[in-house]
Amino acid sequence: MNQSKLFAVLGIVLLVAITVRSTFYMVDEREKVIVVRFGQVLRYDDAPGIHFKSPFLDDARYFDSRILTLDAEPQPFLTKEKKYVVVDSFVKWRIEDALKYYLTVGGQELDARRRLEQVVNSGLRDEFGKRTVHDVVSTDRHKIMDILTTNTDREARKFGIVVTDVRIQRVDLPDEVSMSVYQRMKAERSRIANELRAQGAEAAEKIRANSERQREVLLAEAYGKAERVRGEGDAKATALYAGAYGRAPEFFSLYRSLNAYKESFRKKDDIMIVDPSSDFFKYMKKPTR
Repeated sequence: MNQSKLFAVLGIVLLVAITVRSTFYMVDEREKVIVVRFGQVLRYDDAPGIHFKSPFLDDARYFDSRILTLDAEPQPFLTKEKKYVVVDSFVKWRIEDALKYYLTVGGQELDARRRLEQVVNSGLRDEFGKRTVHDVVSTDRHKIMDILTTNTDREARKFGIVVTDVRIQRVDLPDEVSMSVYQRMKAERSRIANELRAQGAEAAEKIRANSERQREVLLAEAYGKAERVRGEGDAKATALYAGAYGRAPEFFSLYRSLNAYKESFRKKDDIMIVDPSSDFFKYMKKPTR
């Protein structure tokens, strides 16, 4: 076989291979395929497996039918209080109707994502505009996600798309607003702390005053009791002295004089000017027979 015949055979084999490749196409269970001829859709609901199409005339276009994720860029939205919050969200979606998907967005995933992002942002704008910052951060967050999922799915079905979930990952305040909120929170905490300190000081002052009053009462009661006991003791002592004086007047006079001497001569430097003939010194004189 000469070289020209070899090239001819190779050309025929290559043409047959191209023809066969252009004649058959395979549909995977994770894909949706539409067959187009000169821009007109011929088939769009083929089951998984190998299928036949007209070679060189028909074109098979493949679309991923698995659940896809649209992770949108964080966007600012205005709340009911006219305050901006930055919302980070994502969408889970998949292609349900390949024909509608092809006719509305041209089968371009980028265009489908752009349409979905517009629908989600519009829904976020509406829902956040009805609520305060506190509502969107805490109480109504799950409610907003449920509403967004329902509304976005309803709009997305016009493009042949099913939305399975819309999630709000994070809701943040802009930096300048965050700083302002932080300062207000700091001022509020300082005010509360000052109030608590004032209440504590007032309570301490009341406790201190009550303690002082109780102390004064206890001291007064103790002093009164002591005075009563002292008075009773003095009365008993006076009675004893009087009884003793009545029984031995001379001994009692001597006892009292000795106590007076002891108190008078306690210090050596003391000077007393007393008439020696007075009764004070009568027990120091030589007794007479």
